[in-house]
Amino acid sequence: MLHLQTFGDLRLTETNGELVRYPIKGLLMMAHIYVGASHELSRYELAQFLWSDVEPELARLNLRKMLSRIREMDGGRAEIAFDFTATTVRLNTQALSSDLDVFRAGGAPLDRLQAITELTQRGFIGNIKPATKPIDAWIRAQRDAQALQLRQALLEALPEVQKPDAARIISSAALQILERDPNDEQVRALLHQISRGSPFSERLANGDGHPRVEVKRSEPGSQSTDIERISAAPLILPRLALLPPTAKHADAGLALANALIEDVTIELCALRNVSIVAPHTAGQIRRDSEKAAVVARHSITYLLDTRLSEEGLFAQLIYFPTDEIIWANRFAMTRATLPRHRRVIAQQLTESVARELAENEEERLRFEADPGAYHAYLVGSSLMSKLTLPHIRRARKAFKQSLSYKSDFSASFTGLARTFTSEWLVRAQGNDELLHLAEQHALRAIERDPESAAGHRELGVTRLYLGDVDASVAALHLAEQLSPHYADVIYSHADTLVHASRPGDALAKIRTAMSLNPIAPDAYLWCAAGASFFLEQYEEAIAYVEAMKDKAPAHRIAAASCAMIGDRKRALFHRQRAESINPVFDVEKWLAIVPFKEHWQKELYREGLLKAGF
Repeated sequence: MLHLQTFGDLRLTETNGELVRYPIKGLLMMAHIYVGASHELSRYELAQFLWSDVEPELARLNLRKMLSRIREMDGGRAEIAFDFTATTVRLNTQALSSDLDVFRAGGAPLDRLQAITELTQRGFIGNIKPATKPIDAWIRAQRDAQALQLRQALLEALPEVQKPDAARIISSAALQILERDPNDEQVRALLHQISRGSPFSERLANGDGHPRVEVKRSEPGSQSTDIERISAAPLILPRLALLPPTAKHADAGLALANALIEDVTIELCALRNVSIVAPHTAGQIRRDSEKAAVVARHSITYLLDTRLSEEGLFAQLIYFPTDEIIWANRFAMTRATLPRHRRVIAQQLTESVARELAENEEERLRFEADPGAYHAYLVGSSLMSKLTLPHIRRARKAFKQSLSYKSDFSASFTGLARTFTSEWLVRAQGNDELLHLAEQHALRAIERDPESAAGHRELGVTRLYLGDVDASVAALHLAEQLSPHYADVIYSHADTLVHASRPGDALAKIRTAMSLNPIAPDAYLWCAAGASFFLEQYEEAIAYVEAMKDKAPAHRIAAASCAMIGDRKRALFHRQRAESINPVFDVEKWLAIVPFKEHWQKELYREGLLKAGF
């Protein structure tokens, strides 16, 4: 016996699990024939299916060559699995089985639903990029048909909902259906009745004999009513993935925290302005080492990332296109109270996420209305993750390209402002022209979108380097009010507080930014190093610099910190690195242009730099 696997990886195996090495098109041919009622297709049909992009005669020649290759390479197994004639190819289903048999199998409805759900969530032929339009159309048609069969199996299993574990099986199937079709209101309502324990015996039967799902209105002010106020969905819905929680150590509460996130996933399916990614896919994303690539491949717009610790469940909602944390909160969770408070926490978390999604949608639609501008903006943003002149200037070029597509794109003006302040910092030569350009672009960003925190953030940074510390603090305070969970805004606010001679407040704030953005960018660590230096916590300042991936911008603060604790060897190392990057650096000229509100700060920095040998 041979077994054809079509879900997940397309592959052919023997009964003992040994892989049969057929060419990919040979496996596609087997799958194409297997799904047909007669298990037989003409050679002409197969040739056109597999090689529609070439002349018919060449397509038939390619098919003959492939069949000959299969005969030669599988040691006679082809003669068992296939019946070849001059005009047709037929499969011997007595010698061949497939995971597709699940759809034809009988058995108890609940067992059948579970089998189909577990199979379809792996994805039909997920490892092959279709080579021809007929192959692509066929795969899409099969997935549509399988989705209908999953839905039918779900409806047939409803009478067994009172059986043990039935609610979990039915909910899993319903989530998968809604991920594919968020507009399936019958399945959506069914899912919510299951989550609230509504008795199925009270439901009326519809015309085809299946239970009809009734949508029940909640009382004014309740969770469901708030969700129903969300505006109607756009044609292309953004996708939200709720990643299962992680914990640093083995934690007995992790299973309950996972169940909590499943509760929230079900609750959020009430939203009409977002498509919820099924838990199986979300779990795969969590485990994948290349999360960003997987998220982009699945066109996911929002991520709800969760972590469990002794302090409770930490949740943050991330807008993936700009990597912005738009909301974050911590929920107290103990082993004693979690089972009792699980529903309350789930409702609080759902309510918060629903509100933030609704508020962020206007910005998302603005971004996606101009794909060219949006793409160029993302390119520029990714380049700004490294504070080197080549990266900064390439980012500036990308932001300018974005504005050539959309001349009033606020985000690109913000990006341009950031390139000018970053270049001013890296060059350390006091070029006020760069700062005035940054200020102009920040004001343009604010003019076009006054409610966006990003423009106010860049204005605050620019005003700081222009020497107006109080105006800088005010602008960044406003930016943080507009977006209180935006980690980059909090970082910039912290950096300004360092220069406002409030290093203690700055360190507390930058630690908040790091808690929101745990894989902290180098700029966060650089800011923390500066705050630590002015608190005379020199070892901590050095540790923050050592944690940076690219230490180039921070060699001066590291050299000064090492010198202040008498570590001349490390101070020399960092000074030489700083001088190799900027050989014309002059202590007095730099201190004359770097804004510090109080004199003691400038004197402490001068002492450290001079001790380091600058």
